[in-house]
Amino acid sequence: MRTRLLKLWDNLQSNFWFVPVMMAVAAILLASSSSAIDKMLPTSAVEAPGGWVYTGGAEGASAVLQTIAGSMITVAGVVFSLTLVALSLASSQFGPRLLRNFMRDRTTQVTLGTFIATFLYCLLILRTIRWDAEATFVPQFSVTLGVGLAIASLWVLIHFIHHVSVSIQADEIVARVGDDIEHGINRLFPQEIGEERPDAVRDDLPALCKEAPVVVPAPDDGYIQIIDAEALMDLAKQEELVLRIERLPGQYVIEGSPLVSAWPAERVEEHLMHRIDSAFVVGTHRSTGQDLEFALYQLVEVALRALSPGINDPFTAVACVDRLASALCRLARRDMPSALRYDADGHLRVIAPIAGFPALLDAAFNQIRHSARTNAAVTQRLLEAIGLVATVALRRADRHALQRHAHYLIRGAQEAPHEADAVEAMEEQYAEISLLLHHG
Repeated sequence: MRTRLLKLWDNLQSNFWFVPVMMAVAAILLASSSSAIDKMLPTSAVEAPGGWVYTGGAEGASAVLQTIAGSMITVAGVVFSLTLVALSLASSQFGPRLLRNFMRDRTTQVTLGTFIATFLYCLLILRTIRWDAEATFVPQFSVTLGVGLAIASLWVLIHFIHHVSVSIQADEIVARVGDDIEHGINRLFPQEIGEERPDAVRDDLPALCKEAPVVVPAPDDGYIQIIDAEALMDLAKQEELVLRIERLPGQYVIEGSPLVSAWPAERVEEHLMHRIDSAFVVGTHRSTGQDLEFALYQLVEVALRALSPGINDPFTAVACVDRLASALCRLARRDMPSALRYDADGHLRVIAPIAGFPALLDAAFNQIRHSARTNAAVTQRLLEAIGLVATVALRRADRHALQRHAHYLIRGAQEAPHEADAVEAMEEQYAEISLLLHHG
């Protein structure tokens, strides 16, 4: 259940309709409340503030509300058009996988909601105006509030135009993706699934794990988006099971392929399989919620497109490398949690392998390294990034992975048609990195 709620919340955040609908509902409630206030307040009380409150007749109030409503729906169409232009530009220049980041942009959602809410508010107030021969009713407070909403909408429009012009800049896009990676690192490392025993090793498994397990199959085809590890831990503790997660967030599964292995086999019945399946959310696309590798791939895609012959923008590629270096430095400082997770009583319950630093380093630099072989500036910045990460990397496996990438980079630079001075400078960088990794 919790995984479904997380999935629903992620979907609501990455669409254009949720915030505008909520603001439209708020506009309906506001119109009802302001109309009730107008009916309760005497005319003298409404006219007291002087020039700030609308004091005209019914025909004038109707004209004001009609003007505001018409202009609001027109501007809402303009805002929607600007949004589509920004999405089209982002998709063609930076990659389609960044579209969800733009759709999650709260400023765009609030801007659309502001104009739709103001339009709806004015329509609802307009229908309360009466100027027939029998009775005349002018909701002066409500009309004044409508004018205030129109003024606020004008400020929102100005802010939106500024926001769009800034948000489509390459450096801004790279910085936003970098912030998403940082949030993902803070959320996923260390991963709090049960407890970790400092003295536990990978071979510290109970005897039952050497028996044949029951394999829980994947319920559908798609990418694993969310795993409710807490639900798996609670289930394993309640049923006295040991569960090994076979597929990680971001990996593609086929219906019927192994998803979880469970011991002991005789305790795993069909209803438990359904409960285990319910802890996994499988979707049609990868998500950054628990998939840090996919967040890195978003920056990699921007860098690859910047290095393509059609765009040829090495400065954007360099900015992506810098952000990737920041993320890798944070990862190198984090303790990698053990795959063996124990309950409060010290019993092994969940085996949850994670993508370690070497795998994430490969995801960050492999493709950029191949594409930047003939670009000396980006190759040099990759070497600088490795040297920067090497200053904080303490684990032997991490340092070995950094040395491997540095070796690939210098070998590619020597084979590519670079100028002799550039190759010499990169060889000096490589020598410094090797010295740091071996003796740092």
